[in-house]
Amino acid sequence: MAGMQIPAVAQVLGKDEVAPAGTVIYSLPSTTLVMKVTAEHESYQAGPYAQFAKKYLGLDVRQTSGDTYKIKSIEMVPYIEADPEVSAAVNLQGSKVGTANFMNMCSQGLIVLSDNYTGKGAQWRFPSMQGAQEFVSGAASNIDNVTTTLYKTVAGADGMEKVPVMQQQAVEKSLEKKAEETAALIFKLRQKRLDIITGDTDATFSGEAMAATLSEIKRLEDEYMSMFVGKTLYDEQCVVFDVVPKASNAKHVYIAFRISDTQGLLPAGNMQGRPIVVELVEDGEQIKPTPLAEASLNTKGKVAYRKPVTVIAKIKDGQQVLVQSRVPVYQLGKILGFPIETLMK
Repeated sequence: MAGMQIPAVAQVLGKDEVAPAGTVIYSLPSTTLVMKVTAEHESYQAGPYAQFAKKYLGLDVRQTSGDTYKIKSIEMVPYIEADPEVSAAVNLQGSKVGTANFMNMCSQGLIVLSDNYTGKGAQWRFPSMQGAQEFVSGAASNIDNVTTTLYKTVAGADGMEKVPVMQQQAVEKSLEKKAEETAALIFKLRQKRLDIITGDTDATFSGEAMAATLSEIKRLEDEYMSMFVGKTLYDEQCVVFDVVPKASNAKHVYIAFRISDTQGLLPAGNMQGRPIVVELVEDGEQIKPTPLAEASLNTKGKVAYRKPVTVIAKIKDGQQVLVQSRVPVYQLGKILGFPIETLMK
């Protein structure tokens, strides 16, 4: 009959079920946990005189160069996407109420069109590490004068006898000798700074001249000290990781990523780092997602939608909880059906 409104028809599609002709295909929402992880990278270069720091400066310093990574911050944000594992069909032809209800449920996020994607900006930043500055030796020279005693045989009153002859020759200084001279320069600079501050010097320093002089002395002292204590450079590694909770994971524990003390942030499949896991814990409401077969049966003639279950998401490094937050996860919630022709208020 002309002008008669045709009731809308809807259903959840089975795994191998084909959608009826003329229907709108949509998906149910799924939650993806997106983690932006920042790790601090420390690159240490041992000083060439590190082994002599205790002897000449009384300092215990690291003697081995190396890189170290540790987690600095984690930002966890849930994103809503279309679940590719659950599809539904709805026929809205001739149903104004059904169309209005369908669009209303879309706007509320209870259902998601199959081609809809909330999107997220994911930046992978691989920081370039500037090369460590060259160490500046405090030794005055690389050459040392060594006096050697030689003997030559000469004829004397009592016959042939050996006579000592002193001979000097230039040889390369040992590493310890250079360290000793550098340590002496450090103490000399410290004494010079004390003399300037206390006024125990022939030169007169005041205002900007004193500040500039003390600054230069400090710079030289730091350069010479680095020969013993080494140099450290810091930068950051920032990587984005995704975790998609699965209804099939009964324990609801997922490896989000891994971290290595020497290699930094690694993907979950790289076994060279220790795992950082995401654990989802019930928050008063039971985690019991609706099976697909049950959803297909219970939503005949209705628009299927998902009601998320709110859980406590914990990001853990071993037993240590790094981040904890309440998060609604759609794919772990119930699949319900709404009569499409019912007027929504």
